[in-house]
Amino acid sequence: MSAPPTTPSAATSPPVPQGRRMVAVVVLVPVLVALALWASAWPSARLAPRDLPVGVAGPAAAAGETQRQLEAREGAFEVHRYPDEAAARSAVEERTVYGAVVVTEHGPELLTASAASPLVAQLLQQAMAERAPKGSAVPVTDVVPTDADDPRGAVLGAAVLPLALAGVAAGAVVTLLGLRGFRAVASLVGAAVLVGLVATALVHSWLGALSGDWWAEAGAFGLAALAVGAAVAGLAALAGPPGIGLGGLLVVLLGNPFAGAASAPELLPEPVGVMGQWLPPGAAVSLLRSVSFFDGAAATTPALTLTWWAALGLGAVLLRASLTRRRTATRPATEREPVPAG
Repeated sequence: MSAPPTTPSAATSPPVPQGRRMVAVVVLVPVLVALALWASAWPSARLAPRDLPVGVAGPAAAAGETQRQLEAREGAFEVHRYPDEAAARSAVEERTVYGAVVVTEHGPELLTASAASPLVAQLLQQAMAERAPKGSAVPVTDVVPTDADDPRGAVLGAAVLPLALAGVAAGAVVTLLGLRGFRAVASLVGAAVLVGLVATALVHSWLGALSGDWWAEAGAFGLAALAVGAAVAGLAALAGPPGIGLGGLLVVLLGNPFAGAASAPELLPEPVGVMGQWLPPGAAVSLLRSVSFFDGAAATTPALTLTWWAALGLGAVLLRASLTRRRTATRPATEREPVPAG
């Protein structure tokens, strides 16, 4: 006697029709392209100083006039006053300001830090040249220059995207391989350590684009990779495989162009500049500049930002593994499925 035909379970959802899938692809791709173009092109097309920290030093009367000239461009500069050149130079070295105008009896002089942003240094030189009398030039001192092998800072800017992609790949591979709990954490940390060593070997030792402490730079690269990888794996632990796409969207599509690696956060449209520093790529650029050229000055905030991303992401991975084990332990023995150990 033949078995009766089986009927589909009521709990089984019907497959999505092919026509709807085609419509989803046709609509989704242009939306992603538009979002990518907006995130990449719009900030670059709107570069301008916005509360850019600069210093003014010198006698009160002359320095006050220079300060008024800078503040005449409303919202462009955030002016800090210093008593003399030594104080202004120290502020540049500590990353309090991007540059400073020192008023002397012979005329103004400009202090810059191309290592903080070659584009800002160029912008300040142009601003001073426009105010200088015809036929005269304003002396410029680059207090903290970029490395001679990378005078325009192009290598550091180009390293942001590969670093972000490495982190996304680590988080995605850990998720897709089914690693959970402490195994996932160990894999993410191990991958980040290797990324830090490889990136520093390439950017510092081979290309010569960085000139700071080698191990501090490796730590910065590794922490950035861990922050991205943990964020992606954490989102995937909370939202399933779609979390990988969400993490990639957040880090690569938004975080990379909002980082201000080729310019500066204060040159990007608001609130993009601030948002970029909250995301791992922007924090990574700021941290790398600090440890590579400024002896760690102003490194605390970006380091803490990356640490929070890493801690929250790894915490989500561990939490998901713990909840899965707890649910499995409370099921009847006949319903249990083997769960990989932590």
